[in-house]
Amino acid sequence: MLIDPAARRTFLEQYAIIRRAEGRGSGDPAYYRALPFRDLSDRNARQWEIRSRSYRYFERVILHDLERQSKRPLRILDLGAGNGWMSNRLLQRGHRPIAIDIFTDPLDGLGALRNYETRPDGVTAEFNVLPFQDQSIDIAIFNSSFHYSSDYRRTLTEVRRCLRPHGCFVVIDSPVYEHPNHGEQMRAERQEFFARTYGFRSESLGSIEYLDEPLLTSLAGELSIEWQRSYPWYGWRWALRPWQARRKGCRPPSRFFILVGRFQ
Repeated sequence: MLIDPAARRTFLEQYAIIRRAEGRGSGDPAYYRALPFRDLSDRNARQWEIRSRSYRYFERVILHDLERQSKRPLRILDLGAGNGWMSNRLLQRGHRPIAIDIFTDPLDGLGALRNYETRPDGVTAEFNVLPFQDQSIDIAIFNSSFHYSSDYRRTLTEVRRCLRPHGCFVVIDSPVYEHPNHGEQMRAERQEFFARTYGFRSESLGSIEYLDEPLLTSLAGELSIEWQRSYPWYGWRWALRPWQARRKGCRPPSRFFILVGRFQ
């Protein structure tokens, strides 16, 4: 099922406004080539610090293990690739990544792929309608993007179609909550912030925006998924967030961990 064209157009217009306001992108190719390990603009340095820790763990532990098993270059979907930094890193390791996104902006979307020394392949496509043959992909990586899906079951069913029999998918840097009501509170707060700041709520695609423990259990049962969890260390500042939230009487913050899913 394709996204309604009007909803897609509205989302892309609003997303571009938000990303510009956040200071995403640069006119200097060095900015892109340094990601995720350094934010040369220093406009989103804290966020890139988190993402670099996630990627380092993924590269050192999860990807290394997959490379050891395959002993050949892997065909990888970088889903929600944005400016393509992950595809660039995977390409440097000798793999065959394909950057997938619906955002083609020259600063923060697939248009930014031109900034890398070797340009990764990029395809404009939606999560639920991937233009790839059955059983043609080794790994599908949701690159801080799985929570943009409006239907996790449909999205994962499409990924399952594309994966080779021993393939897997990886969810990196999507917010996870213990209880769904905490995720709903986060989503309401986020949309209220957008309304105050930008004059719109950015809900046109119906993105779910979070994961929760009951949902992960449900997905595992319905789609026969075996989950493997990994917990990168994000530093004491991140680790103390739950304690600080309790002290202030706020909802629990999201947790980040890396999920590797295999269809049984």
